[in-house]
Amino acid sequence: MAALTGALNNPHLPHSQPCFSVNSSELEQLRSKIDDIDREVTRLLNDRVRSSVAIGRIKNEQGLDPYDPAREEEVFQKLEELNQGGLLESVTLRTIYREVISSSIALQKELRIGYLGPEATFTHQAAIKNFGSSLSYKPLADIPDVFSEVELSQCDYGVVPVENSNEGSVNRSLDLLVDTELTIIAQVYLKIEHCLLSSSSLDEVQTVSSKDQALAQCGEWIRRNLPTARLENATSTAEAVRSAKGALGTAAIAGALAGRLYDVPCLAEGIQDRKDNLTRFLVVGRNSLDRREAIEYKTSLVFSLTDEVGALQQGLRTFGDRGINLCKIESRPSRLKPWDYYFFVDFLGHRDDEPASEAIVELEKVCPFVKCLGSYPNTLS
Repeated sequence: MAALTGALNNPHLPHSQPCFSVNSSELEQLRSKIDDIDREVTRLLNDRVRSSVAIGRIKNEQGLDPYDPAREEEVFQKLEELNQGGLLESVTLRTIYREVISSSIALQKELRIGYLGPEATFTHQAAIKNFGSSLSYKPLADIPDVFSEVELSQCDYGVVPVENSNEGSVNRSLDLLVDTELTIIAQVYLKIEHCLLSSSSLDEVQTVSSKDQALAQCGEWIRRNLPTARLENATSTAEAVRSAKGALGTAAIAGALAGRLYDVPCLAEGIQDRKDNLTRFLVVGRNSLDRREAIEYKTSLVFSLTDEVGALQQGLRTFGDRGINLCKIESRPSRLKPWDYYFFVDFLGHRDDEPASEAIVELEKVCPFVKCLGSYPNTLS
């Protein structure tokens, strides 16, 4: 600041010329250049959309789905290659083209996406992150409703939470993947930042309401700041906010977007116990998608075991012997009989890859139940 003041007061500088002059002629030239670029970008975007709509007509004639997450990932990867050395970050380019693709799909066919509602849940945000803002969205009361609406063709696709980086799996989603014929076609990761929302002051809060996972993710903060508060489960974070609106002594844990949507004041931000809090969401549909060569895939599988020594080791060996990388394994009661379990496995690769298909065939020989839940692009964004 002293240097700046000295420069302004320097008697050797001509007073008729300010230190920070703006070349108005150059400014207008740059603005004119931007206008020309915008005209060309708009023309090219419309050309792109027209080509996309033509592809949509061909897909419709062939009975193919307009939404193809593997093809989209292929486009994003090509854009990143074209952008090498550019000023735009890859995530910014993806966000821009997500909306371009979303608009193109909306012109091809009216798609409806079901999600765990109401509006402004983290699942809603994940759905928009995956599909863009141009498609139709239908909030649903509970996770089973999302599966049911897609099965009955009331929705084209559904988005559900499946696991959190700190609190583990969403069991209802896992159970429904086993019980229904829907398949996983995409995954979405979303950073979760929780707020405490209430019409009351912090010292007046007696009840804290939210989805069970959200309550667990903020457990330490609640114990430190609201040690006597009663915890109340809600069907979703946004539903908790809607119920807390105007309810004296009640607070909700949800994202800031839900607070703004339902006009409930924020008492505290970033109250999750860990800052690296991520939730993984799955996109489910009625049809699996074809494999593309250039895409890295993840496959989800579930199987049960015979009640004998070494059964799990034998089942897992089918993957290890073929060098298949298991990135997740967990068990859930099958609910068929006491102490009977399903084992959920995620591995890197597509189920149609030769090593994977061989492993699945061998697994079917030693396991009473095997079901592939889907192969989908292994995107981390």
